[in-house]
Amino acid sequence: MPEPQSPAVRTPREVLDRYYRAMLDKSADDLADLYTVDAVHEFPFASPGFPPRFEGREAVRAGYRAAWGASPARVEEIRRIATYETTEPGVIVAEQVVVGALPATGASFSVPGLLVLHVHDGLLTRVRDYMDSAGVAAARS
Repeated sequence: MPEPQSPAVRTPREVLDRYYRAMLDKSADDLADLYTVDAVHEFPFASPGFPPRFEGREAVRAGYRAAWGASPARVEEIRRIATYETTEPGVIVAEQVVVGALPATGASFSVPGLLVLHVHDGLLTRVRDYMDSAGVAAARS
């Protein structure tokens, strides 16, 4: 895949906005294009059957393509609870609740989480993605 265009102009908040847009669109390509080639995406509270990390942009692309493609869940909203700037350059912390539905049953779900994004030159170098594992499991059902 080609290097994303003009990432250096993206602030950490702009990267977060694009990250959320990719989630809403279930676009593994748009999400992966936010990462450096050697970025790491970690899931410290990983759900059973889900890997604890993706190493590299293409692993992010493949992992999210598989996860989102296999899940009937539809994300309808990402409620931004708070966004924190840190004293470390390029690091931003986002507290959110992902709200969605399972179209086949009409059941809704709500998954709270916390993201720690490390951005360098407009691209993600590291993400620590703290999701409510029980909520994720319910959303996949």
